Amino acid sequence: MTGRAGPGVRVLVVEDSAVVRHVLARLIRDDPRLELVEAVETAEEALRLVPLLRPDVISMDVRLPGMDGLEATRRIMAECPTPIVIVSDSSTDPALRISMNALRSGALSVVQKPAGWPVDAAGGRAIATQLYIMSQVPVIRHRLHYGAVGPAVEAPPPPRLRPRLIGMAASTGGPQAFSHVMGALPAGFPWPILLVQHMGAGFMEGFAAWLDTQTRLSVGLARQGDVMRPGHVYVAPAEAHLTLGAGDEIRLNHAPPVGGQRPSANALFASMARVGAGAIGVLLTGMGEDGAVGLRDMRRAGGYTIAEDRSTAIVHGMPGAAERIGAVSISLPLEQIAPHLVAIASAVPRLPLAAGMEGRRP
Repeated sequence: MTGRAGPGVRVLVVEDSAVVRHVLARLIRDDPRLELVEAVETAEEALRLVPLLRPDVISMDVRLPGMDGLEATRRIMAECPTPIVIVSDSSTDPALRISMNALRSGALSVVQKPAGWPVDAAGGRAIATQLYIMSQVPVIRHRLHYGAVGPAVEAPPPPRLRPRLIGMAASTGGPQAFSHVMGALPAGFPWPILLVQHMGAGFMEGFAAWLDTQTRLSVGLARQGDVMRPGHVYVAPAEAHLTLGAGDEIRLNHAPPVGGQRPSANALFASMARVGAGAIGVLLTGMGEDGAVGLRDMRRAGGYTIAEDRSTAIVHGMPGAAERIGAVSISLPLEQIAPHLVAIASAVPRLPLAAGMEGRRP
């Protein structure tokens, strides 16, 4: 099944279901940004074609006859590095922990497989956009290449900055960005981190488990009433807003999406604004504008806010929106964010969490 000739991003589809293969081919053909170069049903056929066709991006299923999509991803990233988006049904085999294994194998993102045709407009556009955006990401042997790291440029923290917790958020390109930042933080990092990542509902547990392997900090899904502990990362679970409670405990709620997102970066940052200078907000790569208004709330309340600079953001939508409305204290390239946080931790006297909470086990 070959696609039309054209100037679009060249996509190879690997999917054993004839129905889903047809749906994905139709989505790609209907999007002027994309060009379908081939659609195949086995990993073995994909491995044969990748060096011949040199696609710009691959849509990869996980459950394939013979070699599975995770092994195919590992082989492709080792032999002929190509951006790979896992398009999978998260409900077919929860034990597979698709997102953790896919990201570990070298995939750039994980999206929910369409159930059939017609696909709703938003779902089809989301898959096509993921393929288009991820095709732009240079990959080298299983690793993202963010460009040469220049000399560290560290702005001094604001003189009245007294942080006690950090909130971070991202969307498209977030898993790799979080891995880059978290992997550079030391084991003794003194503050808890609340984290929002836009990702399909079935993939969040696997994402948190994967991120835990990328850092010396302890990473897990946030739970209602968790008392935050230094050096722990609390990931917003699927379909729940992650917010900071009045006693600095974790609060989860299932209120309607904010700006189309649940979990919402705006909801997280807005809840952190009440602690003023006790909070740092970090907004990384992502489509749309989620997080911009909440980050502005934090900054107006005295918090310190960091946005990923355009030079490294895979998609500068979210951090760019925050910059435009004056929500950002400083914009930094991705490789400078962790060193900057460590410098703040070294220079600023540490305040405990709410009285009597630090050190308690959730």
